[in-house]
Amino acid sequence: MSFGGPQPGGEQQGQQGHGYGYPQQQSYGYGYPQQPQQPYGQQQPANPFPGAQTTGTPDWGALAEASAARSKRKRWLVIGGAAVAALAVGAVVATAIVTTNKNNEQAKNGGATPTGSAAPTDTASPAPTFSSVAPPPPPNPMDFISDAKKDKAPLSPEGLYPGKKLTMNKRPYQKGATSSTTDCAAVTQGGLGTVLKNNGCTRVIRATYVTDGVAVTVGVAVFPTDDQALKAKKQASGGIAPLAGGGVKDFCHATVCLRRTNSIGRYVYLTQAGFLNGKKVTTNDRVVFQASDDVGTFTFNQIYARGRAQASAAAGAPGE
Repeated sequence: MSFGGPQPGGEQQGQQGHGYGYPQQQSYGYGYPQQPQQPYGQQQPANPFPGAQTTGTPDWGALAEASAARSKRKRWLVIGGAAVAALAVGAVVATAIVTTNKNNEQAKNGGATPTGSAAPTDTASPAPTFSSVAPPPPPNPMDFISDAKKDKAPLSPEGLYPGKKLTMNKRPYQKGATSSTTDCAAVTQGGLGTVLKNNGCTRVIRATYVTDGVAVTVGVAVFPTDDQALKAKKQASGGIAPLAGGGVKDFCHATVCLRRTNSIGRYVYLTQAGFLNGKKVTTNDRVVFQASDDVGTFTFNQIYARGRAQASAAAGAPGE
């Protein structure tokens, strides 16, 4: 910002096997124990059971114990055989269950899936397919307003500043005169003409707006590339010449006015704002600063809209 014009100063152990055997029982025989030889005629009758007294009377207690032992041995034989039979039956039942479950699972799921060319194909609900190639991103508006080779849309004062007025945040501005020239230095003040020319300026479009006794002239200098425009912005000195006409008298001559310079893409836009009555602009004159801001913001929006329109057209064009 500058004031133009005269200045006022991040191990499982293995378990032992358990077999299904039978408890060991003491064998009981049915033989006769050897008795000492007795003299002939005095021999005692033999004792048929071990432990029985040889009195000639049977020992009923010993007979009962022998009978109980035989019964107990028979019971263990029966129990052991039953256990083996139970294991065999359990294995058969388990096999039947596994087989049944397998068959049920196949029935539930429609049976085993066939292989080879005989496998059926479900064409009623095909699986969705997606492309592995991502779509290209939409064009960037800045690409079009940053290079003259892409920025092919028509450019004119009426295209940038249409109609007879503009309104910014409910503040109205009446449009005055407009102009366009390829002699960039001819519409500048101070050293701005040289800066524009040295950086390849091809055209300057101007327009003036007025409101409440304040006039603002905006100039848009066009360059082949954004690099050239950025250099011109950094080197700028002086300002754009005020444009009178269209009901607006001369202003910003032999007085102090507000000058501003900015850029977007390959365009540099400059404003010069001041009072129509020639009053010097000071930092307290908010109405002048506001007018400069409004016209400068409108210009920025118009240039960006130009890039956006060309990007949108390119995105919808065949083959793009």
